[in-house]
Amino acid sequence: MSYPDPGAELPRLCFLSYRQIREFAVPVIAEYTGRAQIEVVDGTFGGALAIARDRVERGLADAFVSAGSNASILRAGLQAPVATIQLTGFDILQALIRARSIADRVGVVMYGQPIPELDAVKDLLSIEIVQHAYQTPDDARQRFEQLRREGFRVIVGSSLVVEFAEQAGLQGLLAYSLASVRKGFEDALELARVARLEAGRYEQLNGVLHSLQDAVLAVDRNHRIIAVNPPMQKLLERDAGALVGRPLDLLPPELSLRATLDAGHQESAGLLRLGGSDWIANRTAIRERGAIVGAALTLYEAGRIHEADTSLRVQQRRRQNTARHRFGELIGQSPGFIRAMQTARRYAHTDMTVLISGESGVGKELFAQAIHNESRRADRPFVAVNCASFPETLLESELFGYEEGAFTGSRRGGKRGLFEAAHTGTLFLDEIGDMPLALQSHLLRVLQEREVTRLGATAAIPVDVRVIAATHQPLRDMVAQRRFRQDLYYRINTLQLEIPALRERPEDIPSLLRMRVARAMEQLGSRLDAADLLAPWLPRMQSYAWPGNVRELENISERIAVFLMQYARPEDVDYGALRHDCPELFEGGAEPGPGDARTPRERALEALRISGGNRREAARRLGVSRSTLWRWANSPEPPSF
Repeated sequence: MSYPDPGAELPRLCFLSYRQIREFAVPVIAEYTGRAQIEVVDGTFGGALAIARDRVERGLADAFVSAGSNASILRAGLQAPVATIQLTGFDILQALIRARSIADRVGVVMYGQPIPELDAVKDLLSIEIVQHAYQTPDDARQRFEQLRREGFRVIVGSSLVVEFAEQAGLQGLLAYSLASVRKGFEDALELARVARLEAGRYEQLNGVLHSLQDAVLAVDRNHRIIAVNPPMQKLLERDAGALVGRPLDLLPPELSLRATLDAGHQESAGLLRLGGSDWIANRTAIRERGAIVGAALTLYEAGRIHEADTSLRVQQRRRQNTARHRFGELIGQSPGFIRAMQTARRYAHTDMTVLISGESGVGKELFAQAIHNESRRADRPFVAVNCASFPETLLESELFGYEEGAFTGSRRGGKRGLFEAAHTGTLFLDEIGDMPLALQSHLLRVLQEREVTRLGATAAIPVDVRVIAATHQPLRDMVAQRRFRQDLYYRINTLQLEIPALRERPEDIPSLLRMRVARAMEQLGSRLDAADLLAPWLPRMQSYAWPGNVRELENISERIAVFLMQYARPEDVDYGALRHDCPELFEGGAEPGPGDARTPRERALEALRISGGNRREAARRLGVSRSTLWRWANSPEPPSF
């Protein structure tokens, strides 16, 4: 029997049955060959469970289809979706009508419980009907033999019973109809679809957990383990195969997540003693669309709780495969910035590789996300990876994935890489200049061939990915110094996008500051007008070099907001005191010229003089409201730096 291809897109169904129902279902199987990969396996009672477990462990089936006792056994002993071919009253009626044309005495032997409605049917059909129910194969044979001894020559029943009848030379009629078989396959397709969605979510969850150094496990809504990382496996002295799919109740009670599933909030159980070490347990509910779908338990070593928290946040942020920023959110009116925006918008309507260059902190990833969100791939994944944040061996497995057994500690079943995760979408390679030379050749092959080979694999996987790379380094100089491959440079340098430094666009600084300071003040609960309060500082801000670019501006904006929140009224603000909170703005190169040293009152009066006393025009020139202009112009003791 051939096995389904695990890499195929079609759902993979395994039809486990006795020979009789398998042969009966041939027309239905033919109907579904275009909608699913179907493996048909003869499985009898206890043997069916072993076969199904083998398929699950080898990842060869998304869902199972079976009937009668086989289905009951699979559902009870298998942590995988099982669709049951249900026996309906109409099925029984059809089988009895066929039986009546052969004999006037019919025996019925079915799995489960007796069917009370048969007593009414036998009067309707004017035949003698004797029925029995069974729970095990031995029980079924005993019931069959009893009917045979009583002289019944026609037996209606399950596949097992029909097989007994044929072996004894009697007439056996299968109780199922093609409609019931078809319904079973429809149910299996839906179960397979849901299972694949679940598997994708669990794979992503396992990917996050696998990279954490602390012990983590997760459960579903039914308190069954769905993911467990290697440190937790080591702590519990059990491998993933012995844990995943099992109830968490089988482990020590102090690890229970039932209270978290019920309450739905994060809780700490304090210090635990497990495996000879002290651990801090953190329990968190897992939600989807507001509903609780599971819970996670993280055990931190008492001395490394801060490192664990940082690691978890980094891993979760890195795997958020969505682009949040759009061109409409990017602020700037300077010629250089507008030129970069116009260029980026043009690039968004192509599928070509883009190389974004610019100093650290200018917003290269924001532009990459905006390009993705305005492209034809906008509704597909956006996957970002910082090439400088991983050691070479880990970066290779992250980008290209690996097969099971590719290296010590590799996950069962392997793991897809970021190229596969970004399939049909965009892969953003940040700080590509820091990629090791050995990986650059591998990346070049992927970009040329548009296919990726996992570590430890021999077969290549086609990928449809748009690549956007970014760097703050001079790649052309690095090529001359043999620190970056020339062929890779020309491969990624198809479309060039230069993002100007903040010091090159001083006219954009006021709007950037106002927006970010206002947002920070709102979060802090301050009701003061950020635009009015910032006006005296703007000349100094525009003369500052901003070596950290927009990232530094965001940092200083938050400091300014914290500084301003101490004041209840605008007239109380001590503008000179900012020197203590933001000293870099007052250092050497940031000192303003003579014109910038004027007090707000002096600036207001000068603006009114130039505007011929027109308050609206004077306020516009200063970038403040008319009420602020009036307050500055009439201040008896104007604030100063």
